[in-house]
Amino acid sequence: MDTIPDDLRTWVPRLAAPVAAAVFVLLWTIAEAGRGEIVENVVLFGLFGLAVGLAVWMPWTSIGLMVTIPALQLAGWVQPPTDTTWPTYLALAFVSFFAAFARSVAVRLVPLAAAGLASGLAAIAMAVPTLARPYVWSSWVGGGQGTKTDVITLAASLFGAAAAAWAVGIFLSSVLRVRRIGQVLERTETRFHETDFELRLAHDRARISRDVHDALAHSLAVIVSQAQGALALSATRPEVVEQALRTIADVGRTSLVDVRHLVERIQQDADDVTPRETLADLDRLATTMRDVGMTVTLRHLGDASELLPSQELAVFRIVQESLTNALKHSGSSSTVDVALDWRGPGLALLVTSSGDDPLVAARRGTGRGTGIASMTERARLAGGWLTAELGDDGVFVVTAFLPTPEPIGLLQSWTEQPA
Repeated sequence: MDTIPDDLRTWVPRLAAPVAAAVFVLLWTIAEAGRGEIVENVVLFGLFGLAVGLAVWMPWTSIGLMVTIPALQLAGWVQPPTDTTWPTYLALAFVSFFAAFARSVAVRLVPLAAAGLASGLAAIAMAVPTLARPYVWSSWVGGGQGTKTDVITLAASLFGAAAAAWAVGIFLSSVLRVRRIGQVLERTETRFHETDFELRLAHDRARISRDVHDALAHSLAVIVSQAQGALALSATRPEVVEQALRTIADVGRTSLVDVRHLVERIQQDADDVTPRETLADLDRLATTMRDVGMTVTLRHLGDASELLPSQELAVFRIVQESLTNALKHSGSSSTVDVALDWRGPGLALLVTSSGDDPLVAARRGTGRGTGIASMTERARLAGGWLTAELGDDGVFVVTAFLPTPEPIGLLQSWTEQPA
């Protein structure tokens, strides 16, 4: 069983890049400490180390440095490569490796092209002599095959090393990404089973609530009404009916109060002390899906109003189901926008998702599945409604509305009526 936490998987490459950069600068500084021009070389090592250290945190800056450093060497603004420092160009391979862990597909592809340009500039800096740099690659290795051949050979070698490192990085990042997606889907499947149980329980409670109302509330109200009517006729036979009718009326009123408390406990989950998700947990949910690679935007419009705990749980589950459906049917690169609009008489929820790289094949002949039905049932039990449909432009839209809860319930008004 895989026991490595998701956050550790995400942070391993982020921490490895700065550590590798620090080791790179330290080792090269120690290696060149006994030679001349140590200050200029330390500046060069620091620039390469900065490119490596930022490869995961700020990939665009790192890629820019990877191309800029050999260009600055050609311009004479940075210490050019020598017979002992030219292997520092292997930093191109480290940058390509760590940049392959970026979330964006574009950022993962650009380092390969940038490595080709940087390799060419580095090869020119190593193999082409100038008046300021008469000693180049051919003199370092004791000969050479000519400037043009040396440039081509060095450029191809540096690019090959960078491309190999990039390929390894792409492979490892893909493995980590697939494992994260698998873990999210596995947890989601577990939540599906739990949600199914919760929905069944909520359905049973709602059914019991309606049954109690229809069977007991009406009967008890009739008993109270008949008892009060009998009390009005008790003057004719006070010795027989008066005390009995008063007892019936008392019992009827007590029963109405008991029914009210029973229904409120069923509907409001007063007997359940298990912590439930709230609207505050939506940020954590969005962050989890972003780690998979999805682009998730969470927006709040207007001032938030107070909802019942069961309604907040319903909103959380609807958003969770929508994000999960987007991941399964639009892929890990899908884009999801979640808008919570409080500017009306309740909460209006709009979730739009789009993408074209599904993780699971579309089902045929099996209906719409249980996900949408579960969301619809949750919205209904919370007092609102929900719709879900695919638009003409390929964007899947989930729309829901949950009203602000009423301060006074119907059963409470029954018991407050005068006898």
